[in-house]
Amino acid sequence: MVRDGSVGSPAGPTGAPPAGTAPRGRLTRRQHAQLRRLAVYAVTLAFAGYLVVSIDWPELQGAFFDPGIFQEQFPEILTIAARNTLIFTFFAFTGGLAIGLVLALMRLSSIGPYRWFAIVYIEIFRGIPALVTLIAVGYVLPIALGVRIPGEYGPGAVGLSVVAGAYMAETIRAGIEAVPKGQMEAARSLGMGRGLAMATIIIPQAFRIVIPPLTNELVLLVKDTSLLFVLGTTTQTEELTKFARDAAGESFNGTPLIAAACVYLLITIPLTYLARRLERQAGRAR
Repeated sequence: MVRDGSVGSPAGPTGAPPAGTAPRGRLTRRQHAQLRRLAVYAVTLAFAGYLVVSIDWPELQGAFFDPGIFQEQFPEILTIAARNTLIFTFFAFTGGLAIGLVLALMRLSSIGPYRWFAIVYIEIFRGIPALVTLIAVGYVLPIALGVRIPGEYGPGAVGLSVVAGAYMAETIRAGIEAVPKGQMEAARSLGMGRGLAMATIIIPQAFRIVIPPLTNELVLLVKDTSLLFVLGTTTQTEELTKFARDAAGESFNGTPLIAAACVYLLITIPLTYLARRLERQAGRAR
């Protein structure tokens, strides 16, 4: 019973303020967070406004956004450059997937030389720039061994496949190791050989796990085709970046590069959306 007849105050018996409140004259944590967000928004808007005011828009439009030059790039940029980019990407991804699967299995092998070869391959081709690998495939290999890769798309596709295979190998290996070991043990208990169990049970499950990162690798390959200019291309095998650079050199204007960037976005944005969707589906399945 309260002797002075007063009702207990919200501050509690110790006089401390309730949780979530602050002493009079001070801001709560939520108010501090709101002020910080407002400060970030204000600085961002101020910087954006400064850029809008500072940029010489007529000069920029004349140098990079000329509507007439932009229109001149079509339809060739789609029918030739974008088509070749997709062809290179398809061959490189298919070859890289095959190389990556073999390397992943070698990486997990109990045979020492197989593991060592896979480790050396993966570390080398993940460690050196893709441009150097393309030069090695296109120029060093013919000089050193007299081996020339046939086909108009051959050298570029093989060079990108060699690089992509090193990255995909680690992705596939992680997917195989993510499959529960009980799957292999159950298959062996049913009398299946290790190779058959790996091919029919483990690898299909692993690919369901690694589909999202493999889709991201596909997006990277689309952009890596821009490095193929180093191998030299004909008019019929020009990819997007080479096509845009040649057009920019002829017109002395950067608008063709913007056109190529727009086409790259038309290709990569659906792929990145697909990767995110597959990631969500894989997460729900797990």
